[in-house]
Amino acid sequence: MCGTCGCSGGGEGGTGTVGTRIAVPHTHPHEGDHVHPVAIRGTAGGGETITLEQRVLAKNEDLAARNRSWLAGQGIVAVNMMSSPGAGKTTLLERTIRDFAGLRPVAVIEGDQETMLDADRIKRAGSTVVQVNTGAGCHLDAEMMRDALTTLAPVSGSLVLVENVGNLVCPALFDLGERSRVVIISVTEGTDKPLKYPYMFAAADLVIINKIDLLPYVDFDVARCEEYARSVNPALRSLAVSATTGEGMRDWYDWVAGQY
Repeated sequence: MCGTCGCSGGGEGGTGTVGTRIAVPHTHPHEGDHVHPVAIRGTAGGGETITLEQRVLAKNEDLAARNRSWLAGQGIVAVNMMSSPGAGKTTLLERTIRDFAGLRPVAVIEGDQETMLDADRIKRAGSTVVQVNTGAGCHLDAEMMRDALTTLAPVSGSLVLVENVGNLVCPALFDLGERSRVVIISVTEGTDKPLKYPYMFAAADLVIINKIDLLPYVDFDVARCEEYARSVNPALRSLAVSATTGEGMRDWYDWVAGQY
């Protein structure tokens, strides 16, 4: 188990690129790629306790800083989209790609443990896309982001949307070098999600409450959810949208424009 995020280490062996798919092993301290806290306690001589601690995620932070510098130099805005599975990230991306057609180039990095199903949807919507399969991993990291950007080769001024692995815990811990972080929840989830997963909401710049077309059929309080989100992050902005019907999507596009 990974000490920082709790995910299983060791994805499929080997790293390679096949077309627009990148298969990556999930390597944390198991292979020395990332530095996690390590505490070693034992007795030496007369019972001395030895405690060793290493800085958390040192290499990831360094790579993320390099990614951020490169993106800024190219005038590219990268947005890290995070949510639990089924919140509607891919549908939101599909509509965004179609509505941005002819306005701004959009490229997508798709993160999933397996398959190219979402990448195929994104390609049909009209965007260039790279699929990153993490195997047993529960999140993307800065090294995966760097490799995906190398393969994707987005043009200057692009909007790069990163669909992180569906998970409300681990992705919040790993800086990719993105410009902004967006957490998406749907009205089919619980109103209290920000309280149950506070770190995700504390790390985000924007929360999108999706699937508001289903509000008449579910027990979800938009205003209270927004209140809970602000209780863990007072600066957090929120938008209520339906990626299916298009309601509220103009506010999302305005927010994206403000990132440039």
